[in-house]
Amino acid sequence: MKTANGPSAEGPQMTDKDIKVTLDAEGTPGGKTSPGTQNLRPSLFHSIKFFVLCHSLLQLAQLMTSGYLKSSISTVEKRFGLSSQTSGLLAAFNEVGNTALIVFVSYFGSRVHRPRLIGCGAILVSLAGLLMSLPHFISEPYRYDHTSHEDLPQDSEASLCLPMISGPTPATSNSSCSSNTKTQHLAVVGIMFLAQTLLGVGAVPIQPFGISYIDDFAHNSNSPLYLGILFAVTMLGPGLAYGLGGLMLRLYVDIDRMPEGGISLTPKDPRWVGAWWLGFLISAGSVALAAIPYFFFPRELPKEKHELRFQTRIMSMIVSQASKGETSSSEQSHGEYTENQNGLGQFAPDMTVIQFIKVFPRVLLQTLRHPIFLLVVLSQVCMCSTVAGMATFLPKFLEHQFSITASYANLLIGGLTIPSAIVGIVVGGVLVKRLHLGRARCVILCLLGSLLCLFCSLPLFFIGCPTHQIAGITPQPGTQPGHSLFPGCSETCFCPVDDFNPICDPSIHVEYITPCHAGCTSRVVQEAADKSTVFYTNCSCVVGRELVPTGSCESACSSLVLPFVLLISLGAALASVTHTPSFMLILRGVKKEDKTLAVGIQFMLLRVFAWMPSPVIHGSAIDTTCVYWAKRCGRQAVCRYYDHDLLRTRFVGLQFFFKMGSLACFAFIWVILRQQGKEAEPKPTVYQPGLEEQQLESGPEKKLEESKA
Repeated sequence: MKTANGPSAEGPQMTDKDIKVTLDAEGTPGGKTSPGTQNLRPSLFHSIKFFVLCHSLLQLAQLMTSGYLKSSISTVEKRFGLSSQTSGLLAAFNEVGNTALIVFVSYFGSRVHRPRLIGCGAILVSLAGLLMSLPHFISEPYRYDHTSHEDLPQDSEASLCLPMISGPTPATSNSSCSSNTKTQHLAVVGIMFLAQTLLGVGAVPIQPFGISYIDDFAHNSNSPLYLGILFAVTMLGPGLAYGLGGLMLRLYVDIDRMPEGGISLTPKDPRWVGAWWLGFLISAGSVALAAIPYFFFPRELPKEKHELRFQTRIMSMIVSQASKGETSSSEQSHGEYTENQNGLGQFAPDMTVIQFIKVFPRVLLQTLRHPIFLLVVLSQVCMCSTVAGMATFLPKFLEHQFSITASYANLLIGGLTIPSAIVGIVVGGVLVKRLHLGRARCVILCLLGSLLCLFCSLPLFFIGCPTHQIAGITPQPGTQPGHSLFPGCSETCFCPVDDFNPICDPSIHVEYITPCHAGCTSRVVQEAADKSTVFYTNCSCVVGRELVPTGSCESACSSLVLPFVLLISLGAALASVTHTPSFMLILRGVKKEDKTLAVGIQFMLLRVFAWMPSPVIHGSAIDTTCVYWAKRCGRQAVCRYYDHDLLRTRFVGLQFFFKMGSLACFAFIWVILRQQGKEAEPKPTVYQPGLEEQQLESGPEKKLEESKA
């Protein structure tokens, strides 16, 4: 009984040894954990340091899996004929399962075996990754030339100009669109949506249970260092996802079932589809390997007894000072956490799941009544909407705007933008620590970062490439909107509507959707040592040129992609500076016992109002700039050509709008804090006759009212 009552009576005076004894005595009913723990102490799975290593690797692999789809979003669209709105919904669907279950993490808390539940979640994430790659194996091989029959080689004469008399022959391209084909398409899309949902469900226990497990059993002074290492390694996950996408998309999609004679496509060809599925297999395998150790960790570890020494001790002190808020030591911060857990412990054990669901909306509304909390969350919603839209569609935007390959776009983002954001988060945390920023100064830092980020966005409206001149689509300058380029040169040809095999006339920089639209009647293949090059001849729309090369026209301003990405990376770094100070505004603006709940509600609202709708909003905005939709089985499929100026204006404008919203929220917070500061200042008293006697008479009653307030 003395050990059980000790913590409440002598909490501040307890030593590490006392904590160790208390933990061993209360670990499991009957105190059976203590002897087993002492016998297994040399075991690797009874070390909190090994758990930190395992959890860092697991979160790294998990974020790489969930972020990989964003790196290959344009490739998946081309492979399965999806619009940007549909692909945005697919990318956001992993938040659906995550949001639906994340609330219950605070209910279950330490009632469950946390390492095993983390391992089960990781296995589910791995299965979801495997399920994402399944559509590749159940689909027919990719045919980039839809006009040729199944038994004919691709890039055959089907794309050539054929007289109108023999027109019905190539029209059989739509005859293969049976009900079975449409059913297979729906099944493939449904599998990907299911996989994204499972991906979100599996990620639910990984981060919350891992953080609480580390904080429970690490030394009070070591816990901030361990969490700092965890977050630092975890932030590399999205960068690795884009890097993996850049490598995989260089390989042809059907690398496991290449057609005889190979293919004549290169990664620069707009019909190229990379091996998007291979990255899911690699990332899912890494998650499965990282999940194995969690099934060997005990439910509770022995409390870490020793503080880290030498350089790690100095790092621990730095990180603890950065994360302590208004407290003066990391032990006080840990005490707040223990107090919060005890509060939940008195509240949750007697409550059923049904009661928890009934109580939660009322608690949510009470938390949202705090003006500063609400405004900080709104500012983070705006900033996260920017991040979600950019992370999902920036590779596709760069690919179409600057005519670069999907692989190169991913490598630019993974090598420049993601590291810049990581540096910004670190700089924001260092500034909060070094300058000892209070709430008012944190708001000023957030205002400054948001304003500079906004300024970096302004030049993006003017950096880009003009829209390609496409015969039959782009109107000729000086003509009426209904007229197109070269309307009559291919009138005698029968050109299938669902064909896409672009060729370019480099002399006037005009692109044709197919050789048929250019009036080409013959085709020449030049064989080389490593590849074959296709040329088209006898093209009635091309004047004075015998051989017309296949593929889209090269852009003259592709070199502008580097300054564009550098400006985006600088803006990402400046926006990331606001991450830590805005988080501190929430922690310092609510009561100690409400911090855990406030942070949980914050992350839930960010998922519901930012990470879920933002990719769909950005995808819908991108779809409105399309000038030519591909047709597949009579339905609208992927967009082939965009209006570059309109695409840049709407994509960058949407980002600018969300950044403006974040800046406005921080401005309102600064006004509120300034008003609160004025009200808190002592007001000068003016002498009035008889005032002192009146104050003396009402003194005791007034003090009583103030104490009640």
